[in-house]
Amino acid sequence: MQAVAPTSHVDALQRIRATLGPAGCIDAPEQTARFLTDFRGQYRGATPFVACPATTTEVAQVLALCNAARIAVVPQGGNTSYCGGATPSARGDQLVLSLHRLNRIREVDAANFSLIAEAGCVLMNVQAAARSVDRLFPLSLGSEGSCQIGGNLSTNAGGLAAVRYGVARDLVLGLEVVLADGRVIDGLSSLRKDNTGYDLRDLFVGAEGTLGIITAASLKLFPQPRTIETAFIAVPGMQAAIDLLARLREATGDCVTTFEYLPRIAVEFTIRHIPGVSDPLGVPHPAYVLCEVSTARHDPHLRGLLEDALGAAIDHGDAIEATFAESISQRQALWRLRESVPEAQRHEGASIKHDVAVPVAALPAFLRQASAAVAQVAPSARLVAYGHVGDGNLHFNLSEPAGGGDRAAFLALQQDLGHAVHACVQEFKRSISAEHGIGQLKRELLARHKDPVALAAMRSIKQALDPRGILNPGKVLPD
Repeated sequence: MQAVAPTSHVDALQRIRATLGPAGCIDAPEQTARFLTDFRGQYRGATPFVACPATTTEVAQVLALCNAARIAVVPQGGNTSYCGGATPSARGDQLVLSLHRLNRIREVDAANFSLIAEAGCVLMNVQAAARSVDRLFPLSLGSEGSCQIGGNLSTNAGGLAAVRYGVARDLVLGLEVVLADGRVIDGLSSLRKDNTGYDLRDLFVGAEGTLGIITAASLKLFPQPRTIETAFIAVPGMQAAIDLLARLREATGDCVTTFEYLPRIAVEFTIRHIPGVSDPLGVPHPAYVLCEVSTARHDPHLRGLLEDALGAAIDHGDAIEATFAESISQRQALWRLRESVPEAQRHEGASIKHDVAVPVAALPAFLRQASAAVAQVAPSARLVAYGHVGDGNLHFNLSEPAGGGDRAAFLALQQDLGHAVHACVQEFKRSISAEHGIGQLKRELLARHKDPVALAAMRSIKQALDPRGILNPGKVLPD
């Protein structure tokens, strides 16, 4: 027998409470607060209560009730979005749906190099599940101790190892997704080949919960690295870093796993503000690369290959000097320096962030051009441009002028600085959002920079899958 549709918002919310029970509803103000503010504190909202389903069936029941009553639903994972993608509006009429109780590893298949994880699994726990069968799940982020795999997929997260393994989209074999009306797409296949019509999974990866809610994913695993070599390398600048990347990929047989670029200012911020962090080389240099190469076999020759390649790079002028991690603790110290850059930048005052991508070869030209453009707008702002240059993703951030000053005046330049940066991005084959998504923050940017035909197609897909517009309204698609 088909369930009777709710007669009102109040009726629907009451029935959701009854469906989920006390353990599945959070409404005490001191408990809901963490669900209503985004990670960077830029957006604050309100909700009738936080719905916390524990199964896919419960997610489907909640969505069916909300769709019938036209109640907007804001899905939320670990709430680590930089773009306000999981924050409800301030009106208080959007239901936050937290997936943290869907946190089971349903299956680990070492022979098939795959596992199935529910959306609320913390990324670190997915990595651990893979390690338990001597496999690797390579998605790695600074927030991996709190972000959830559903959110990672919904924003198509990139992370530290994308140069070797690809972004989140590349790690998905299949998805289980609940549609706006409560129907469930059971696409949890672990097949590598399946040519049975349209591949729907790519619709939902990167859609930020606007087309459906991912409740579980079948994920690719890889062999565990047996040999890892980590080097911290001083370089003259971005062009030298790009040339060095090509040299290392060739010399190691494409074993470069991560390749992270850090300007001197990022290292200085981190040394200044993060306890226990020190300068790995002791002498200041214009810029650095944190590089890791790895193989799935025990390879005593990998270190020699890396040393020889770096020696040739130094002779050629692409590198200045380098140091190697000789222990696990030294490797962890190098990664602590890199991963602490965002926290260190917060200690330097207000910052204006841009998450952009251009072809790897274009990074030096883009950096020169964009640096000059922002200097015209805010001459005293401090540029901190760092990131995953192995895949062309640069975090082009600006910190307020040194010594304090008028913070409000600096932040008032955010739109002008954004226009300057994105105008430069537009000149290359580019992206205004490499790995952080669109959310609320970049909707209007999307309208300006997305191909209009592609944007129209996106609207058509949204209309087809969510005709009542209940799924994460106000996110991704511009009004």
